[in-house]
Amino acid sequence: MLGKGARAAVGRFWAPVVGTLLRAGVTADAVTVTGTLGAVAGAVALIANGVLFWGSLVVTVFVLLDMLDGALARARGGGSLFGAVLDSSLDRVVDAAVFGALVWWFTGEGDNRLLALVALLCLVLGVLTSYVKARAEGVGLTCDVGVVERTERLILVLAGTGLYGLGLPYAVHVGLWLLLAGSAVTVVQRGVEVHRQARGRPLPTEPAAP
Repeated sequence: MLGKGARAAVGRFWAPVVGTLLRAGVTADAVTVTGTLGAVAGAVALIANGVLFWGSLVVTVFVLLDMLDGALARARGGGSLFGAVLDSSLDRVVDAAVFGALVWWFTGEGDNRLLALVALLCLVLGVLTSYVKARAEGVGLTCDVGVVERTERLILVLAGTGLYGLGLPYAVHVGLWLLLAGSAVTVVQRGVEVHRQARGRPLPTEPAAP
């Protein structure tokens, strides 16, 4: 989720916590689930009800646990295949909660159906961005290109929502429109990259069943 520089800084911040959790026998998967539940609760209980600044802050804190679970897994000798799938899957749950909460608010008290549509499209494009990469890797390709990945997606939506909650006019509007444009560009970039790598290559065939 975080860029290399920020990831290193957050890693140093979490280091004492990792040691404590390691001694307590807490697993990386437990941290992943806790972070997801906290972020979803913050989105549903706060953002969806118009408490935008505190909702964004709560979600951000729990999203940072995504860094903690990785550090804890490495401290235990490396992550598991199940943990990797769990982490990636629950990332999608958090994304859905954040954007779903915004859609709920914009169609109610927020009273802006256009922004509700923009938030929904951002969610769809975010899922598509991740799916294209996963599907490409599933057939032996790489697909790490794109101007907006999950890090940038969360920064734009949470910063915009939080600043709007503090009274900065149009902060969430700008964040969502920028995210929509960047996400659309990213999907196209990944499609082009997959086409470039896959040109002339047949689909891998599975071995025949005995």
